[in-house]
Amino acid sequence: MCALRNQCCMTDADYKSRWRSIRIMYFTMFLSSVGFTIVITSIWPYLQKIDRGADASFLGWVVAAYSLGQMVASPLFGLWSNHRPRREPLACSLLINVGANVYYALVALPLAGNRYHMLAARALVGFGAGNVAVVRSYVAGATSLKERTNAMANMSACQALGFILGPALQAALSFIGETGVAVGGGGLRLNMYTSPALLAALLGVLNILLVMLVLREHFVDDEGRHLCAINYESEDQVELQEAEGDIDPIAVLTSNLLFFVIMFIFAVFETIATPLSMDMFAWARTEAVLYNGIILCAIGFESIAVFLVVKVVAQRVGDRPVLLGGLSIIFCGFFVLLPWGDQYPLLQWEDIKNNSVVNQTFSSPLSITPIAPGASNGTVGPRGCPLAQSWCQYTPSIHLGQFVSADVLIGAGYAACNVMSYTLYSKILGPKPQGVYMGWLTASGSGARTLGPVFVSNVYTRLGPRWAFSVMCGLVAAGVALLAALYRRLVPFSVRHRRARDT
Repeated sequence: MCALRNQCCMTDADYKSRWRSIRIMYFTMFLSSVGFTIVITSIWPYLQKIDRGADASFLGWVVAAYSLGQMVASPLFGLWSNHRPRREPLACSLLINVGANVYYALVALPLAGNRYHMLAARALVGFGAGNVAVVRSYVAGATSLKERTNAMANMSACQALGFILGPALQAALSFIGETGVAVGGGGLRLNMYTSPALLAALLGVLNILLVMLVLREHFVDDEGRHLCAINYESEDQVELQEAEGDIDPIAVLTSNLLFFVIMFIFAVFETIATPLSMDMFAWARTEAVLYNGIILCAIGFESIAVFLVVKVVAQRVGDRPVLLGGLSIIFCGFFVLLPWGDQYPLLQWEDIKNNSVVNQTFSSPLSITPIAPGASNGTVGPRGCPLAQSWCQYTPSIHLGQFVSADVLIGAGYAACNVMSYTLYSKILGPKPQGVYMGWLTASGSGARTLGPVFVSNVYTRLGPRWAFSVMCGLVAAGVALLAALYRRLVPFSVRHRRARDT
């Protein structure tokens, strides 16, 4: 086996080193998720604390800055990893991430234009998270076709675990309080806003050490035979790649479009959950944050269970049926969310009388119920669907059972589609260096996470849930149709070229 060109002898030590390196990639993916979510619930109060003039629209830019930074960086780090040892782009991206988290903590210092410093810090954190493309390409190149679904599912589980533990760590650190304790003499304080970022920076340093000291380059073919490193272009490699054939560009483009749809779906789902629940169930702000936080945490655990099931099911029926089934489940989830019936949400009503604000809610012109005293300026806040959204007056309400059922369906479908989309993508790319291609896939997801919240916030506010979720059903249906139309082309690289040789 070692006599074949471009193959290297694989010993037991090589096998252990390969899986040790893959597990480091799992840890890197986990920390990337933690770095995104560990501050996400505290960004808005932190922004208000450092700059009283910042409004909710600027918050949207701060949140989107992470995805924009990742979208720009992913192809760049992917290209780098194609031609150099992957520890180089990984270490560089992690170093940027560490510096960006420290920068985020320093935003609390009295500076000029603090809001713009926060914007820059989050963009740099996202830029450092562009290493996700390198992580995915490494795992794809270091596993055989038989191992890949299992490895990708494990990596997705680590990613989901990071999304769960990030907010949990933020909640635990919130007990430090807003004042916290002074650090040094420069005015920096270790509080509930700065400590999560500094913890993320500390974990990033640990990740850098693991990458530099433990990670080794490994590459195997589709059958699991150990090959020499591909992070350089030798004449033998060029000849081998040319002999094997080219990647199917239609399959690559289709995979990127499907991944965009999948990430767009979940970005819309995350964005709309809180305002939808406040409008439909008359939850106060604190209740909406608490209940939706519990729901998202439950979906995270549901995702981990789905990843474990997907590993078994995909081995038996294949990747494409699981992806198609996941999209179908998501379609059912958004269809369930469509408003039906003749019950309408409670409405907010404000009237100014004698320089005082009176808040009321009512479900119809014949049924008016005052809000509890003090609700307008207390911690509860006005409840119900605001009259500024004209659709509240004629659109039926969404029931709690619909909302929870849709959460379960969309969460399960997204988990299956997420792991299957880039598992199948990596198999389509085959033995070619995958850094740039994985970079484009990550950029597609980042673009979807940027555009999704903008889309749903505008459509939902102006036209209501019926239009918003009808459009989402149409988008998912288009994804199903695209997958069905090109089903036969979305096959592993080796299968495609075997078919070509047979014909």
